[in-house]
Amino acid sequence: MAKIDRVLRSNLKLRHLQMLVALDQFRHVGRAAEFLAVTQPAVSKTLAEIERMFGLALFERSTRGTEPTAAGASVVRFARSVLAGYERTRDEIAAEASGARGRTSVGAMVAATPVLLAQAVERLKARSPQATVLIEEGDLTRLLPKLRLGELDLFVGRLEPGYASPDLETEALYDDPMVAVVRPGHPLARKRQPRWSDIAAQPCVLPPPWASLRVKLEQQFFAHDLHPPADIIESASFLSQITFLHQRGAVAFMARTVARHFAAQGMVAVVRLAVPVELPPVGMIWLRGQGMTAVTEGLAGCLREVGR
Repeated sequence: MAKIDRVLRSNLKLRHLQMLVALDQFRHVGRAAEFLAVTQPAVSKTLAEIERMFGLALFERSTRGTEPTAAGASVVRFARSVLAGYERTRDEIAAEASGARGRTSVGAMVAATPVLLAQAVERLKARSPQATVLIEEGDLTRLLPKLRLGELDLFVGRLEPGYASPDLETEALYDDPMVAVVRPGHPLARKRQPRWSDIAAQPCVLPPPWASLRVKLEQQFFAHDLHPPADIIESASFLSQITFLHQRGAVAFMARTVARHFAAQGMVAVVRLAVPVELPPVGMIWLRGQGMTAVTEGLAGCLREVGR
């Protein structure tokens, strides 16, 4: 234990960490060497040096490339976390030197970006014009690992209960039910009492098959003794949804706040149809026990103001 502690605290250098992350990312010595702009023997030599420090094999070579061992995967997680902290500190110092006032990195689901996050960033910028906000869109599956590694400071989106964990703090801000939308002028936009059978007869833009919302929407068709639409396009992108609403006269499903936002701009029309799917609230997630920077705390405060 003392040996491992000494290696983690004192012996590992930045170049060691960068090499471990590159080797894990590419799973190939040659591609890792190319990425790092060094020779393959240099990568092999550095890996051997690190493995001697730990007294353990960290990667296994095969005809398919390199794979981390269990110990290697743990060291790679450590390396990613340290490098993320290094990059954050570097960016904060550089921002301060250039006259900016802090930086925060936010992971956001599409349901939160156009309204909640956009308005919160606008408020933050009104108070701190030189603060920098980096926004990375995605779902919880992709963004939570980045949050845990320190690559993101905050997550904003739907708080799926299956992702609750002792190392995470969550704060719900508001409920945001689902609605159906079409292009302005679409016959369903004028219909007073549309039915699910009307939706089933139209081209539809639905979430990808792996999305929990897809299953919930399909259950609505089954509940009305209908099959889900046969003419579908699968996408979670607002740009794709709006494009196919206009080009194909399709129906799509959006969070109500987002639909109202686009309707106010004349881009969509909300269909008068109840979409009773159960959805988790929209809110924030951050790492428990890790203090927020001033700009992240400021953005969280703006999110609370907008969300409530």
